[in-house]
Amino acid sequence: MYVKLLMRDFHPDDDVAFPKGYVPEVTPDEYDPGIPNQLLDYILRSESAEVVDTDLFAVMKKRRSTRKFSDKHVETMKIDKIIAAADTAPTAGNFQGFEIFYIKSPEKKKLLIDACNNQPYVDAPVVLVFCKNPSRVKFSFPPYVLRKFAIQDATLAAGYSQLASQALGLSSIWIGMFDEQKIMDILETDLVPSSVLCIGYPKQSKFPKSRRNLKDLVHVVW
Repeated sequence: MYVKLLMRDFHPDDDVAFPKGYVPEVTPDEYDPGIPNQLLDYILRSESAEVVDTDLFAVMKKRRSTRKFSDKHVETMKIDKIIAAADTAPTAGNFQGFEIFYIKSPEKKKLLIDACNNQPYVDAPVVLVFCKNPSRVKFSFPPYVLRKFAIQDATLAAGYSQLASQALGLSSIWIGMFDEQKIMDILETDLVPSSVLCIGYPKQSKFPKSRRNLKDLVHVVW
């Protein structure tokens, strides 16, 4: 089973307030139509059972890819925050041209391993597939431009989720090598995937790898 997610539009009396198979751990007691992004803000402000690293630059410094995850269960509250973080990412025109597929089925995860060039760590405790949805981008531009906006939207969202995972004491690996059509068939969608984010508790914490010097990174244009 997978669930397709976006949190910005929330109404507790709506049959589609939550996708089948996923309900956040905490939700507002009452819905106020005058409060934008009510569910999103509620989840982001809710207290986690564990200490969250709120130093953004420390989170960036500590983050590194993990290919071996422990079997420890990832708490629902943390998953809520990871998904909510994606929904705060900037998007072209605020049209939010992406969607998230949260893979809960062990069978689907096994199929994703094959679709992702047989990378075994795709079978992680939490697997999120970020897909482009250019149909949400309501600009009067050629289709190829809308597709470009959508891939930028989906990529930024995945990056936000990855940093949120690190802040919550988890680790992750970004999968970019995959067969698009195989993943689309597994998800039973016509949305094209942009990345697969695998998340969990690492078996062993490691130090970040070295990075290039600024002189090899930055080009100053006068």
